Amino acid sequence: MRVVLGVAGGIAAYKAASLLRLLREAGHAVRVVPTSSALRFVGAPTWEALSGEPVTADLFDDVENVAHVEVARTADLVVVAPATADLLARAASGRADDLLTATLLTATCPVLMAPAMHTQMWQHPATVANVATLRARGVHVLDPDDGRLTGTDSGPGRLPEPAAIVAAALALVAPGDLAGRRVVISAGGTQEPVDPVRFLGNRSTGRQGVALALAARDRGASVVLVAANVTVPVPDGIEVREVGTASQLREAMTIAAADADVVVMAAAVADFRPADPAGTKIKKTPSQAPPVIELVENPDVLAGLAAHRARPGQVVVGFAAETGDEHGSVLDHGRAKALRKGADLLVVNRVDDGRGFGTPDNEVTVLDAAGQVVAEATGSKDSVAHTVWDAVVALLRRS
Repeated sequence: MRVVLGVAGGIAAYKAASLLRLLREAGHAVRVVPTSSALRFVGAPTWEALSGEPVTADLFDDVENVAHVEVARTADLVVVAPATADLLARAASGRADDLLTATLLTATCPVLMAPAMHTQMWQHPATVANVATLRARGVHVLDPDDGRLTGTDSGPGRLPEPAAIVAAALALVAPGDLAGRRVVISAGGTQEPVDPVRFLGNRSTGRQGVALALAARDRGASVVLVAANVTVPVPDGIEVREVGTASQLREAMTIAAADADVVVMAAAVADFRPADPAGTKIKKTPSQAPPVIELVENPDVLAGLAAHRARPGQVVVGFAAETGDEHGSVLDHGRAKALRKGADLLVVNRVDDGRGFGTPDNEVTVLDAAGQVVAEATGSKDSVAHTVWDAVVALLRRS
C-alpha cells in the first residue's frame, strides 16, 4: 500500500519519524510531504533516509509531473501527523498553498489527521469548527491525547502515540473485521441522586468507552453508545443515547442489545443507590446530626445481559475496575468476577495509583469466561480498545 505522510510544523513533528518507521516496517511505501514549517523541526534528509523517497514541500518542485495531483492520485491512504491548528484551518477552508494542502484537496483515498497543539488552541471555537467541518466531509480527525505538552503545560493537545495513529489509519483501509456487525457499548459513570444537588458516583469520564466506540466504527461496525455522564467528546458516526442512573442504563442497554451482535459494558455502574432520594436539598443544620442515607443495591447490568442474551451467538464483554487488597490481587478479583458475571470476556483494569479513570492510558488484562488470560494491553486507550476488539473478533469468527 502507498501512504502519504503529511507532517505539519509543530514540535511533535519529531514523533512522525517513529510513525514513518512503523508504516515502513509494516511493508508500506511512504511518501513524506512536510510543510515548510515542519522542515524547520525535522529536515528533509531525515525523511528521505527513512522513507527512501524524495521530499519537498514546494508546489513548484517537479512541476512537469503536476506533483500535487500525482502524489494524491497514487495514494491509498493519507495520514497527517501532527496536524497543527494552522494546517486544520487551511484544510477546512480548502487552501492549496503548499504541496500538503494541495494534496489534501485532490486526494480521493481515506484521510486521517492526528492533531497536536496547545490545549487552548485545540479548544478554541475556530479549531472546534474546523475539525467539525473536516469530519463532516469524511476526514477522520483523531482526538489528541491528554498529557504533557511543551514546557510545563499539560492537557488535551498531545499527539497520540505513533502506534495508535498507525492502528487507526490502517483500520480505514483494511477490510473491516466488524463490517456488518452491530455493537452496543456503554461508557462513563452512573450517578445516583441523593437530593436534587448531590449524587453518588465515580470518577469515570467515559474515555475508554468512547475509544471502544471509535475503534468499532473504524473497523466497520454500526455503533450505539449508551453514554452515562460522559465528559469527553464523541466522534461522528456513532449513535449516542444518554442516560444518568444505573436503572436508566440498564433499560437503555437492554433495548439496544435486542439486535446487537456484541454488547460491551464499559461504563462504571454504581453498585448502590440511595433508597429514598430527598426531594429538596439536604441542609446542614448545626443542631442536628448528619442525615443517615440508606442504600439499596442496584441491579447487576452486566450479569443480566450475559444471562439473558437477546440472540444466539451474541458476544457480551464486561469491564471490571479493580484494586488489590488483603484478600487478593487485581487479577484475583478479576478472575472471581469473570466466573460470577457470565460474560464471554472480562476486561480487568487497575484503577489505583492514578491509573484508569480520567487518564489517557490504561492497563488491562482480558479474561475469558473461565478466568483465563486471553490478552493483555498497556498504553493509550485507543490501542487498548483495538486489543479488546481483536479478542471479540476472534470469538465472532468461532461462532
